[in-house]
Amino acid sequence: MNEFMLIFRADYQAVLGASGEEMQERNNRWMDWINQLADNDHLAEGGNHLSPNGKVLRGQGAISDGPFREPKESVLGYILINASNFDEAVELAKACPILAGTGTSVEVREIAGM
Repeated sequence: MNEFMLIFRADYQAVLGASGEEMQERNNRWMDWINQLADNDHLAEGGNHLSPNGKVLRGQGAISDGPFREPKESVLGYILINASNFDEAVELAKACPILAGTGTSVEVREIAGM
């Protein structure tokens, strides 16, 4: 099995603007998907939600607020999964409930050895 990172992007403002009922429904779908990955031995250790706050450091000492260029494409979090190949990782990512939202995405990246 190979290890892949799934990076979840969405608009923070849209996520924060959801009602309590919408948030609960999203969380339930999310946990169902995560549990399905775990039950099928595809969930690797590692991953978490990310706060919307951050700093970006660039060459020559430049520092700016915010970890993103466009808030509608904010990285909300990530998980690590195990898959036999890239195609399987993409298939597993297709079931991610974040994709039901507008302007959301899941980036699939294979973890490369050092």
